Amino acid sequence: MSIRTKVLREIEKKPRRLKDLKDKLGNDRKVQQAVDELVKKGKICQKSGAYFLAKGRPAEGLLECTLVKLGPSFGFAAPKFGGSDVFIPGRALSGALPGDQVLVKLFSKPRVAGSREGEILAVTAPREDFVGTVVRENGRLYLEPDDCPFVRVLIKKSADGGAEDGDKAAVQIMNRGEDYDGHKAGVTVRFGSASHARNCARALLHAAGVERHFPEKVKAEAHKLEGIRPSDLKKRTDLRSWPIFTIDSAQTKDIDDAISLTETQRGYELGVHIADVSHYVKPGSELNKEALNRGTSIYYADAVIPMLPRQLSNGLCSLNEGEDRLAFSCLIQLDKQGVLQSFRFEKTVIRSRVKGVYSELNLLLGGGEDAALAEKYKEILPQLPLMKQLYEQRVRLRRERGGIELETDEAALILDEDGRCVDVKKRQRGTAEAMIEEFMLLANQCAARLARQKDLPFVYRVHEEPEAERVERLQEMLRLCGLPDQFDGPAPTQKELCGLLEAVKGTPLAPVIHTGVLRSMAKAKYEPAPKGHYGLALEDYAHFTSPIRRYPDLAIHRILSDFVAGTPVEELKKRYEAFVQEASSQSSSRELAAMQLERSAEGCYKAEYMKNHLGEEFAAVVSGVTNQGIYVQLENTVEGLVRAESFCKGEPQLLGSMRLRDDLTGRQWSLGDTVRVKAVRADVALGRVDFSLVEAPAEGEN
Repeated sequence: MSIRTKVLREIEKKPRRLKDLKDKLGNDRKVQQAVDELVKKGKICQKSGAYFLAKGRPAEGLLECTLVKLGPSFGFAAPKFGGSDVFIPGRALSGALPGDQVLVKLFSKPRVAGSREGEILAVTAPREDFVGTVVRENGRLYLEPDDCPFVRVLIKKSADGGAEDGDKAAVQIMNRGEDYDGHKAGVTVRFGSASHARNCARALLHAAGVERHFPEKVKAEAHKLEGIRPSDLKKRTDLRSWPIFTIDSAQTKDIDDAISLTETQRGYELGVHIADVSHYVKPGSELNKEALNRGTSIYYADAVIPMLPRQLSNGLCSLNEGEDRLAFSCLIQLDKQGVLQSFRFEKTVIRSRVKGVYSELNLLLGGGEDAALAEKYKEILPQLPLMKQLYEQRVRLRRERGGIELETDEAALILDEDGRCVDVKKRQRGTAEAMIEEFMLLANQCAARLARQKDLPFVYRVHEEPEAERVERLQEMLRLCGLPDQFDGPAPTQKELCGLLEAVKGTPLAPVIHTGVLRSMAKAKYEPAPKGHYGLALEDYAHFTSPIRRYPDLAIHRILSDFVAGTPVEELKKRYEAFVQEASSQSSSRELAAMQLERSAEGCYKAEYMKNHLGEEFAAVVSGVTNQGIYVQLENTVEGLVRAESFCKGEPQLLGSMRLRDDLTGRQWSLGDTVRVKAVRADVALGRVDFSLVEAPAEGEN
C-alpha cells in the first residue's frame, strides 16, 4: 500500500493534522510529500491546520473554535469569529482539552431547538501545558488538570520528574492520543503537596503565566536608578515642611499615597500626595514594558507579586516615613460644606511625618486616649478631627448625589509560621479606611475632570449603567420578594437603587437585595473615553492614586506630568492617543486576570483552614442558588456548596435566581435564608468547600 493511500485512509476516518499523520505513519519526508501531492491534485483540503477529504466538504458547517469548557460528559467550544458557544456531547469531543483550538462541524438537527451543537473534527492547535494534582491509580501516575478534573492524563514513567501522589504539578502533553486515554504527559514543575494552599497558589500563578521574578534587564535598570538628586528638585514645589503622613495597614511596604489637610478661611485645603513613579519609569524602558505587561500587582494571603521591582515599589517610590520622596500632588480647595471648589496638580517633594496604621488611627479618630499613640502621631494629631469632619461632609454629599454604597465582605487570612491558614476572619473596616478611600476618590475625580475639560488623551475608570438583561433579573428578584420592581427608565437610577437598599436595611431581605443589586452592576473597566462612573454617580473618574500598584495610574501620571510641564494638548494627543488605547485594554485585561487569581488563591487558603474543621457545625447564610444546590457563606466569609442531592428528596427546581424548591416536599431555600451547616469536604487544590444542611428554614412546606 502506497504512502498516499495510507494518508487518504487516515483522513477518510477523520480530519488529521500533519503532525498526527507523521506520528501515525512514520516516515516524515514521504508523508509530507504525499500530503503535498494530494493537495495539489485536489484530493484533500486544509483548514486551520487540519487536512480532510475535499469531496463533499460542508465548508459552511465548519467553525474554527476554542474548547472553553470540559465537563464529565460534554464540552463547550467558543467560535473564533463570534457567535454563541457550541455544545459538544462527550462522544464527539475527540480527546480535546480546554484551551485547544479545534475544528467543529455543526449538527444539522440539534437536540435542543435553537441551540448550536456539533462535533470536533480535529484539534488544530493543541494546548500543551496543564496544571493540576497528581494521583496514583493502579501503580500509575496521572494528572487531574484543575480546569478539567474529570479527565486524567497519564504521566509517563520516564518523565514523572519525581512527582508523587498528591503533588501539585505542571505537565506538558508529550503525546496526543485519539481519545483521553491515549494522552501522555511529562512533569515540568513540581510545586509540592496539593494539601498546602501556598503550593496551590504558586501553581495558579504558573498556570496563568504570572512570573514572580523580574527579567534580568528589568532588574538591571531598577538597580541603576538613584535617589533624589539636586536636579530632580528643579521646578518642584517643596512640601517637606508640611505635616504630611500616610495611612495603611501595618504590613504595607509599597506606600503609594499620603495626605495633608489644613483649614482655610473658606473651608479646607486637602493635599493628596502620590508617589511620582513616572519620574523613574520612562516610556520605552524595560521597566515600563514589564509594568505594562503585568498591569497590576497581585495580592493574596501574605504574598505580593509586584508590578515594579522592590527597589522601586518598596524603596525609591514608596512614601516611607522620614524619607524625602518625589511626589505628584493634587491640592484641592473645598468650602466649609466640603464641596469641591478648585484643584491643581503640582510636582512636589515631600517627607512623610509618620506611617499611620489603620487600627491605631481608628482608635484616635474614635476618641480613644493612648499616650503612646498620641506621642507617635504628635506631628499630625491636630489634623485628625478636621479630617474626620471633612470625611463626614464628603460622605453626606456622596449620599445626596446617589453614590451606591455596596458592602462587600473581605477576608483576613491568618497564617502560621509555615504559611498554613489557621484562621479566617472578616476584615474590619473603620473610619480611617473609609476616610482614606473618600480622599483618594476625590483626587481621582479631579484628575479625570481635568483630562475631560482639557480634552487630554487619557485612561478613564469607566462604570456603565446596568445592561437590560441584568435589570430584568433584578426586577424578577424584586417581584419574588414582593417589592416594587419598576424604575423610571430602562435602567434604575443610582438614587432608585440607594432607596431600595435603604428600604430593606435591617430586614431579612437586606442581604438578598444587596446581592441582587451587586449582580446587576456592569464590570468597571478602563477606557480612553470619559463615560463616567455609574456606581459612584460621578461624571468624572480615573485612577490616579496607586501608580506603584496599577499601570493605568502610572499612565495618566505620565500624561499629566507632560501637561503640567506645559506640553500643548495637540502634542499630547500625537504622543499618547495610541498609548492610552493600549494601556486601557491591557490594564482591563490584567486587572480581571489578577482578580480571578486572587479569588482562586484565597479559595485555596480558605479550604486549607476548613480542612481542620470538617464535621463541625456553623451558622450560615444562603448566598447563591443553582440547580446543583445552594451556596452558603459563613460569618468569616468562607463559602461553599450544599449539593441538592443531599437535601432535596425530589427534583430541585430553580425559581428565578434566588430560590430553590424541592418539588416533592415543597420546601424552599432562598437567598438570605439563615441555615445551619456542617463542613463535610474541603479540596485545597481546587479551593472548594462542601457543606451539608443540619437544619434549614422551611417555606411553603406542603
